[in-house]
Amino acid sequence: MKDFLKYTLATITGIVLSGVVIFIIGIFTVVGMLSNTNTETVVSKNSVMMLNLNGMLSERSVDIPFAELLGQDVSYGLDDVLASIKKAKEHDDIKGIYIQANALGASFASLQEIRDALVDFKTSGKFIIAYADTYTQRLYYLSSVADEVLLNPKGAIEWRGIASHPVFYKNLLDKIGVEMEIFKVGTYKSAVEPYINTEMSDANREQVTVYINSVWDELLDDVSASRNISKDDLNMIADKMLIFHAAEENIRYGLADTLIYKNNVRDYLKTKVGIDKDTRLNLLTLEDMVNVKRNVPKDNSGNIVAVYYAFGGIDMGDSSPGSEEGIVSSKVIHDLRKLKENENVKAVVLRVNSGGGSAYGSEQIWHAVRELKAEKPVIVSMGDYAASGGYYISCDADYIVAEPTTLTGSIGIFGMIPNVEGLTKKLGIGFDVVKTNKFADFGAVGRGLNNDEKVLLQKYVNDGYDLFLTRCAEGRNMPKEELAKYAEGRVWTGATAKDLGLVDELGGLDRALEIAIERAEIDKYTVMSYPEKKSFWNSLMETSSTNYVESQIMKNNLGEYYKQFSILKNLKDVEFLQASMPYDLNIK
Repeated sequence: MKDFLKYTLATITGIVLSGVVIFIIGIFTVVGMLSNTNTETVVSKNSVMMLNLNGMLSERSVDIPFAELLGQDVSYGLDDVLASIKKAKEHDDIKGIYIQANALGASFASLQEIRDALVDFKTSGKFIIAYADTYTQRLYYLSSVADEVLLNPKGAIEWRGIASHPVFYKNLLDKIGVEMEIFKVGTYKSAVEPYINTEMSDANREQVTVYINSVWDELLDDVSASRNISKDDLNMIADKMLIFHAAEENIRYGLADTLIYKNNVRDYLKTKVGIDKDTRLNLLTLEDMVNVKRNVPKDNSGNIVAVYYAFGGIDMGDSSPGSEEGIVSSKVIHDLRKLKENENVKAVVLRVNSGGGSAYGSEQIWHAVRELKAEKPVIVSMGDYAASGGYYISCDADYIVAEPTTLTGSIGIFGMIPNVEGLTKKLGIGFDVVKTNKFADFGAVGRGLNNDEKVLLQKYVNDGYDLFLTRCAEGRNMPKEELAKYAEGRVWTGATAKDLGLVDELGGLDRALEIAIERAEIDKYTVMSYPEKKSFWNSLMETSSTNYVESQIMKNNLGEYYKQFSILKNLKDVEFLQASMPYDLNIK
């Protein structure tokens, strides 16, 4: 008995001591991570910035603790990438940029903005070298700006054109006995089609054909200019599907310059820098570049040009733990009011990257933008998307700047209510009702909507569409009847939207900043980003939540199908009246 107590006590003591040791190690690990995050990067001579693209690109960088341990893809912030390229251009000891093109989840407008920044970088006379074992089409588009495109001798380049593959759920819903009752305005408002059709409508096929061809034409223009290959030849090459041919064919057609194994790339870079093989080459990662300080004269004017980021669904519940995506209208309204009241803020650039969401939330943000605009210049910079609700919150700005491949417009409204009567019958569940008034049981589970209810809902949607049109017509200073020709829920690229008068100019965030500074009529200023990013500790608390761990398990198991799963999963949280473009355009 004594031995049992002795060993039990020793075991408990060991467990406690182990826990204490692990806790202390954890504390030191976290402190180490925090100290590394804030350490300034010292740039050595003969340095090269390495843009290692392998993960997901988001509008803004987010610090997610222990992301790799949780199976989270590496996430890059577009803001960090653009700022780092600018620093590399300005720093004398950084001799060039090395693009290591692996696989990056990004939309074309964001890639176009990075590409434009690289074009600007080349004006410094410094080199850009790109390498990949196999280039995805998106990363080849980005990498084609390089002075030299290097390819593995057994690698390939994906260049095949683009296509849209929408997913349809109607047959699935039919099998489980759910019918989606739809109320919409806009012939081209296709967000509801996955729930009521098994294929694209003629109108949707028409608009998708137009905008993917517009995007493809932009890619052709840029690659043609960089690689000195005609657009006709680039289309011919796309039809050959060179990814299944020998790597030498990419050299012959001019898509690549040199075949080289990855192990030899570092020595190749040394020759570009002008150092011998035995000299150390200092490669600066994006994480290093974030901590490189810019040589910007200190401004004591107190003037601020604010960049406010609004990206993700509007009140759609897609702001997941560990992410800053998702536009919460109440927070945006509060933040914009603070910017309006801050006398030091002389102009605001509203960076919008959203396919829309709640029509009500969009209207509230529209009002906040109008009030802000009454006090100081408001310039909108559109990212990958600024469509439907994303356009709603943009339309009243003083000036709108969009990338040529931005998807915008989609001025339309819809409402969607699931009718689960078929499902309840399958389950053997019955309902009865006693009511005092005609609409007392409106929305009751177990039955579809009656004709009177449908008439009321359609009128509600019609009124919402009319208000949306009015807001856009006033904001763009365009007759309502004229704007209506480009509405009907139709999606446009930024290039076409400029021709139609829906946007004012083509360009990226830097151009929007230039316009904001001009309109504010200031010489000295500091650019500040809002809202404030989540702290390390807040992110740590979120990533330790059950919901976050659950979502990561689902992502790891479902892979590319997680997006479709999340769309169905979140339907219950979606408001009835939506100003939203198709949930998933699925452009390949």
